[in-house]
Amino acid sequence: MKPGFFIYVSLAVDLLIAVSKFIAAAFTGSASMLSEGVHSVIDAVSQLLLLWGIKTSKKKPDEKRPFGYGKELYFWSFMVSLILFVVGGCISFYEGINRIKNPGFDGNPVWNYAVLAIAFIFTLISMASALKTFNRQRAEVPFWEALVKTKDPSTIIVLLGDIGDMLGLAIAFCGVFFGRLFHNPYFDGIASIIIGIILLGISGFLLRECKSLLMGESINRKTLRSITKSAENDEAVIRVKKNYSMYLAPDELLLHLDIVFKAALNTKDITDANERIIAGIQKQFPRIKQIFIEAVAP
Repeated sequence: MKPGFFIYVSLAVDLLIAVSKFIAAAFTGSASMLSEGVHSVIDAVSQLLLLWGIKTSKKKPDEKRPFGYGKELYFWSFMVSLILFVVGGCISFYEGINRIKNPGFDGNPVWNYAVLAIAFIFTLISMASALKTFNRQRAEVPFWEALVKTKDPSTIIVLLGDIGDMLGLAIAFCGVFFGRLFHNPYFDGIASIIIGIILLGISGFLLRECKSLLMGESINRKTLRSITKSAENDEAVIRVKKNYSMYLAPDELLLHLDIVFKAALNTKDITDANERIIAGIQKQFPRIKQIFIEAVAP
């Protein structure tokens, strides 16, 4: 399957759903349905930005960016979280307040129910695609732990976006249904406000995760202990004094080791030891693409 295929699926779904929601909102005047339409447009734009981030992150290193362009994905993921979800949440919140200030019923609610049913089906398809990718990445790691510790923000943005969509659809349905059932238009406005709060909540979580990756998140301690042990098993090494690491992309890491070598070694011995250590680490952890070793004093 093509990398990022689930994003193309989500993009197509979001565009189709957005059009149907706006049509329903135009015929019924539903604030929650309009909020859902805005939500779908935001999701579609976020997919485009993520696809751009994935594309640019694959560019090869050059003189301008000797460590590569991997962090382009983290930057665009951060922008999606910061701008689009926050803007979408604020718009939904505003539409809800506006509906409460100007209550009323317009049009036939059947439009809303039909669109919500269609959106539910298409969103399930998109979420299933994103969930399949996420489950493949997390393997045996528990769902929430993998969600917090993932190094691929594009996956969780799409997945959480779809989960937010499902919640939004359920809330929009309740807003329309109970509003008509109790002849109370305030339900629609309240539903729109709740959808806005959900979007803002998703944004807050994603911002925290994307910021950590963008600022230079380190390899986990367990892996670093294994790397240190692997290096110290070499016959030329006394100990690893310090280590520094950073994610450059979901599948690319940078590692720097300060190593104390045995005093009797000459330059060739240390060079040979460096090559052995690097080969051993990369065999065990192939995602560590760039390894730098510096010989230091005890």
